[in-house]
Amino acid sequence: MGRRFGWLWTAYAVSAYGSGLGFGALPLIAVLALHAGPAEVSALSAVGPAVGALIAVPLAPWVEFRDKRPVMIATDLTRFAVMATVPVAYFFGWLGFVQLLVVSAVVAAAKIAFSAAGGAYLKALVPPDDLLVANARFESTNWSSLAVGPPVGGAAIGLFGPVTTVVADALSYLFSALCLTAIRGREGAPHPTGKGTIRAGGLLDGWRHIMGHPGLRALYLNTMLVSGLIMATEPLLAVLLLGRLGFPPWQYALAFAAPCIGGLIGSRLARRTVARHGRDRVIRTVGTLRAVWLIGLVFVRPGVVGLLTVMAVQLAIVINMSLYTPVLATYRLEHTPAHLVARTLSAWSIGQQASVAVLTALAGLLADVTGPRTALTAAGLLVLTTPLLLPAAARKRADRWT
Repeated sequence: MGRRFGWLWTAYAVSAYGSGLGFGALPLIAVLALHAGPAEVSALSAVGPAVGALIAVPLAPWVEFRDKRPVMIATDLTRFAVMATVPVAYFFGWLGFVQLLVVSAVVAAAKIAFSAAGGAYLKALVPPDDLLVANARFESTNWSSLAVGPPVGGAAIGLFGPVTTVVADALSYLFSALCLTAIRGREGAPHPTGKGTIRAGGLLDGWRHIMGHPGLRALYLNTMLVSGLIMATEPLLAVLLLGRLGFPPWQYALAFAAPCIGGLIGSRLARRTVARHGRDRVIRTVGTLRAVWLIGLVFVRPGVVGLLTVMAVQLAIVINMSLYTPVLATYRLEHTPAHLVARTLSAWSIGQQASVAVLTALAGLLADVTGPRTALTAAGLLVLTTPLLLPAAARKRADRWT
């Protein structure tokens, strides 16, 4: 798909592998270095992203009406700078929980702005017929980085200390920015009309587009709940596996990394599955399948059996998520006009991140009162209701397929 797409994909891969190495780094540091409990770990996973989502709201129109590549470079450099403060503070003995919250918020806001700019840039860069292939390549890269990164990161933490992977993650953003500077060619950023970029209504145009489109609205609500409930289990599992069940960090990392091989399977199948069964059927059926496995985490026990249980549940979720996500991303770009892409993607990410934050905080409070296993049960049962929010047209077609 051309040299420019190659550099864009390389930039994505570099930062993805850095994030893979740093998977769960901040909660892990909170547990191992600051001895945080379930409520604090959940707060770190919830409050930071929630504040980041609020910061990202006024950034959406700013991103929309600027060249996207400089925005992506700026957000990469911002993430590099703020992540680099963690190992520095740790080295001098200054690291505290508040700093981790601030870092989490800034990284979350920069990630939303980067994703919005990247999605708009991809739509302008790639022909419409290649969008699904491009999104599948990004999805494949993301899951392969999670398959490789956490085991290596876990080993590095064991050898060199808890902030090692944060250093790698920070440097990956710097190298991503360098890759993006290698892309040449002029951009055509959309021009603002009227006062849409400065009035309050301009900030809400992305949500207006989503909620005014029946298909996007249903998928948006479904995604917020599924993502929120799945991600809410991450800090619960960190406390359960690392604390109460006594899993060493490398086993904790392996439990999440090995199943990510399934992401290569799902993303590779996306194009041929859509070609064979149709996009609506894939959205409904795979969208349902990605939600039914989470309840299995309730049955985690100590030892090898517990480790295999986590890996089996994660593998089933990952295969379906990696097939579903590029199909959803392509549908979203196809049904969004060029002058609204950045704001729509920002609104989508903000809503999804806010849902993750709220549900993670609630799960953390429930775990603090009743224990992490009860909170996992609640998340697993609630996620079973989410297929009801998938688009009705896709639901009917999928019923005939299944």
